Amino acid sequence: MDEKFNIQKSIGGIWDKMDGWLDSIILNLPNFVLAIVVFIIFLIIAKYVSRLINRLLLRKGSQDSIRQITTKVARIVVIAIGFFVALGLLNLDKVLTSVLAGAGVLGLAIGLALQGTLTNTFSGVILSFIDELQIGDWVETNGFAGEVMTISLRNIMIKESDNNYVIIPNSKIIDSPFKNFTRTPRSRVMLNCGVAYSSDLEMVQNLTKETIDGIFQQRGNEEVEFMYTGFGDSSIDFVVRFWTDVTKNKDILVAKNTAIIAIKKAFDQNNITIPFPIRTIDFTNKLSINKPKGDL
Repeated sequence: MDEKFNIQKSIGGIWDKMDGWLDSIILNLPNFVLAIVVFIIFLIIAKYVSRLINRLLLRKGSQDSIRQITTKVARIVVIAIGFFVALGLLNLDKVLTSVLAGAGVLGLAIGLALQGTLTNTFSGVILSFIDELQIGDWVETNGFAGEVMTISLRNIMIKESDNNYVIIPNSKIIDSPFKNFTRTPRSRVMLNCGVAYSSDLEMVQNLTKETIDGIFQQRGNEEVEFMYTGFGDSSIDFVVRFWTDVTKNKDILVAKNTAIIAIKKAFDQNNITIPFPIRTIDFTNKLSINKPKGDL
């Protein structure tokens, strides 16, 4: 009998609890509906705010990576504000406090577990806002060279001359030097060569400078520079330096190709020799099998 009474009492307690929950839901239903409506409104506001920021940055000519990151951050901030406002309408102050405390602990745990990822993320934000690296630039970094195609929160993607893509983590770019060809429209090209020891060195110097100066126009304080660098095994070596338009590595190769053809033609017309390495082979054979029998 006591057991039956206890069961009925437990069932009655459950029904009373559910009845209390139902009453609470009915009483808070307007606030719940209002919270949902407010959150939806903030979602719509976040959408239009991100579009507005994107248009403003587009008018200012900001690069794609900056616009993408800025619009995403603005959208997340507006949605987060809407979420906390909705919780406030539900009179869930304790829940709100618990959510903030839990978010702090969770953020700390995630930060410790994803140190490398977060480092790349912050590096991506930095890369997106510096003028020294933008989408479309031709760069050399970490042993790779190519055109910057995208700058994301985790990595940058460059397209090399062989039409292959390379993904480099943002932290590698921040921590390592990189060379940007596009930031400077003019660059100095250096070409090494050598002439025979019998050459008239002053004539070679003047002829080379005149040849290069006739092809590549030097501007302002720019000039064609010619210096002998040393005595080689079979030639007297020199370097000629000149300025030309360079925005990517291919421009340097094209300039060198043009300069080499022109210098070779000028040297041929003036009987100036560009020697190739000479090897001397000694055929002396002192093996005993070649000696007379009396010397054995």
